Amino acid sequence: MSRVVLASLVLTAGAAHADDKTLRLLTWGGYAPKDVIEQFTKETGYTVEVTTSNNEEMISKLRATGGAGFDLAQPSQDRIAGPQTEFRIYKALDMSKLKAELFIPSMLKSTEKNTTVKGKVYGVPHIWGTDGLVINTKTSKATDYADLCAPENAGKVSMRLKRPTLIAMAFASGKDPFALYNDPKAYGALMDEMGKKLADCKANVKFYWDAKDQLLAGIRSGELTTAMMWDTGGWELNKANPDVKFIAPKSGALGWVDTFAIPAKGKNDAAAYAWINFNMRPEVAAKVASAAGNFTASKGADQMMDPVLKKQFADSFPEAALNNIKWYPAVPAGIEEIEGRVLDRVKAGK
Repeated sequence: MSRVVLASLVLTAGAAHADDKTLRLLTWGGYAPKDVIEQFTKETGYTVEVTTSNNEEMISKLRATGGAGFDLAQPSQDRIAGPQTEFRIYKALDMSKLKAELFIPSMLKSTEKNTTVKGKVYGVPHIWGTDGLVINTKTSKATDYADLCAPENAGKVSMRLKRPTLIAMAFASGKDPFALYNDPKAYGALMDEMGKKLADCKANVKFYWDAKDQLLAGIRSGELTTAMMWDTGGWELNKANPDVKFIAPKSGALGWVDTFAIPAKGKNDAAAYAWINFNMRPEVAAKVASAAGNFTASKGADQMMDPVLKKQFADSFPEAALNNIKWYPAVPAGIEEIEGRVLDRVKAGK
């Protein structure tokens, strides 16, 4: 799954309907497959308008309208509490309208905790995955994020100039950046330190990637031997070339959970709750997981997944690596501004 490609499209299954028969969904690419939308429309009568985006744009769109324009959004769990506290762009979920038995209990509990603001829950889990390292095992011996900057990989690596890279480098340096979230001064000092590491690492970088196709092409061609990227990208490459593998770094893969959250001025809560419950049914979740390339928080859906993907997951995540995933907690207000300033300096070569 690519978490960086932006697009907009409208998928409808029938004639235009009034707002009360339309679900306006703001989501990631691959999370609302055409066959799933058609099945939902057939079962419920709701049509679905899909706009694909990413975390930053979701927040920007909802902030600009005060939470209007969409009935359901899918931000990552760490991007809910902060924006809600600052901008009030979501409405609290009515948990009685959700079928809790369809969710993996531990994931539901964790996401509820991470999306709670003033005692109210604003998000429940849907799709989850990780960022780590993808390497060509014939040409790279990398085992942790710091190896992206090792002399032997000069000119052969790729990463993004985004916050996950700063956080990854911090963990690889033996620090816990998440533990400093509530101490802006200490967090800023740590990010400055990681920014210097990335600046010193520039000579190793063939290119900073933004688009999925560019990155995958670089690894396929052998131009890149090591990259920080998402798990399913590595598994996709592995199908064509067994020497290319996604590995969980020694300091821990970075784990994310994309949620379901209802915008503050959404007009069709009934359709939103219907879509959530529909998507968490194991047989439906398995279809979405196959399209997205990631696992879901639906209880039992993993048993219906593609067996090749199940094996790749097991190879990349033995029990110790799975237990060592560093899950993104809620991002407090101001943290991303600190990171943005550091990344701007790295881009400027300062």
